[in-house]
Amino acid sequence: MALKYAILGDIHANWEALSAVLADAESQGVTRFSCVGDIVGYNADPELCLEKVHELCGDAVVRGNHDHYCSRQENLNGFHPLAADVVDWTRKRLSDDQRAWLGNLRYSRTVETFMLVHATLDNPEMWGYVFDKLEAEANFAYQMCSVCFFGHTHVPLAFDSRHRAGRPLHQAADHGGPEILHQRGQRGAAARRRSARGLCHLRHGPERGGTAPGAVRHRGHPAQDPRSRIAGARRVAA
Repeated sequence: MALKYAILGDIHANWEALSAVLADAESQGVTRFSCVGDIVGYNADPELCLEKVHELCGDAVVRGNHDHYCSRQENLNGFHPLAADVVDWTRKRLSDDQRAWLGNLRYSRTVETFMLVHATLDNPEMWGYVFDKLEAEANFAYQMCSVCFFGHTHVPLAFDSRHRAGRPLHQAADHGGPEILHQRGQRGAAARRRSARGLCHLRHGPERGGTAPGAVRHRGHPAQDPRSRIAGARRVAA
């Protein structure tokens, strides 16, 4: 049976959205899962989301910035106050084993014929962003496979090294793949065909399944107003 991957990312403890994506993946015949990080943060179900991602993805997961800070007692200077409150709240929700698993995730890794990273390949632990052609170009030198999936920006984009200016190939506000870096080369072309043929791109924003306000209040979540919570997740400290 041919492999078909779903690339998960920036779940941010949103169980309802993750459930919607997994139902979609099942309907499309997905056989394997990977994750580009930020399993936790912002929303109200970090334990459920972490356990499900661990179950589905195994080792095919990389560390996001929220995963990093929620798994260790580091200062949160520079975080938006709401995001910092949720990180502190999430730390208390997770078990020692869950925090250890998050904290031991790699910053980047290769899965089959593609790479995963949450932020950037050149300095993944600095939590930089790839929003434009110059930032994308800087990553291609560190890319060991023809395709790399990344997260962090919450914006679906694809950059292809055939376009030396790093022109985005795809951008969609409502539905599309995760963020993608595609490096074209003689050896990479065949690898891309093998991997891209089996990749299933699924993306659901908060509007497709947000955490219920009552559940947030009941669990003592710092964000009492879900509208400010979602807006904050899109604006700051992604």
